[in-house]
Amino acid sequence: MHVAVIGAGSMGHGIAQVSAMAGHDVVLRDIDEGIVSEGLDAVRANLQGGVDRGKVTEEEMAATLDRLEGTTDLAAAVGDADLVVEAVPESMSLKTDVFTEVEAAVDDDCVLASNTSSLSVSEIAGALERPERVVGLHFFNPPHIMDLVEVVIAEQTSADTEAFATSFVEGLDKEAVVVRDTAGFASSRLGLALGLEAVRMVESGVASPADIDAAMREGYNHPMGPLKLTDLVGLDVRLDIAEYLREELGERFKPPQLLKRKVRGGKLGKKSGEGFYVWEDGEAVGQAGDWGAEE
Repeated sequence: MHVAVIGAGSMGHGIAQVSAMAGHDVVLRDIDEGIVSEGLDAVRANLQGGVDRGKVTEEEMAATLDRLEGTTDLAAAVGDADLVVEAVPESMSLKTDVFTEVEAAVDDDCVLASNTSSLSVSEIAGALERPERVVGLHFFNPPHIMDLVEVVIAEQTSADTEAFATSFVEGLDKEAVVVRDTAGFASSRLGLALGLEAVRMVESGVASPADIDAAMREGYNHPMGPLKLTDLVGLDVRLDIAEYLREELGERFKPPQLLKRKVRGGKLGKKSGEGFYVWEDGEAVGQAGDWGAEE
């Protein structure tokens, strides 16, 4: 199968990697050659890390890279694609613009998938001439590690498109969870509710970020606490999703003032070096503010 991934950021290059590892021919496309190169370099680094840990063989790494190429040419990327996966930033206007351009360049039987984590797939599909071939494929970060993919069924998605998307996910050796297109789907809605309540607990002085995270790890067997996860996702991303879900679902998703203040101050989590934790070289080395060192 020929797969085109639009957007070479953290999600896009990860989706391209797992698709190529599953045996598909993959083109990774972005608007800037530097971003494409960074995406391909990230795939190489991920694969080399897998080799170093004994999870990937040298032969598997070489074969994966042979099946993967990058470009800035959209028409060339999607021209012979059986599946196009969009992984651009969470902006409805940007996504619909991308899909409108993609639809004009692909064959009639090409499936169009969005990696959106919360936006309406039905609204994206509604902007196209053939909305029945649109579906959501919500991968989790990092895609080469996380096993879950939400298959989001829009109002217009055909049964054939749903079956194609589910089969594709299963072919990646990942767990496909089929959900209807509602605000936040299943994972973002539940995950955000937990994350926002954790922020409110910090805001009101209930406990430190590390202790709240430890409670969920040790008490509920979560692999990571909600505040460290918020740092990894990005506080700005969490804020945008919260504001969207507040509009769609009501005041229970109203973002806490602490979250707003941190975003206004540029404290966005891991990517900025500080959120609820302080980050150095990709690792949390302590808690932000007056909470002291992380246990």
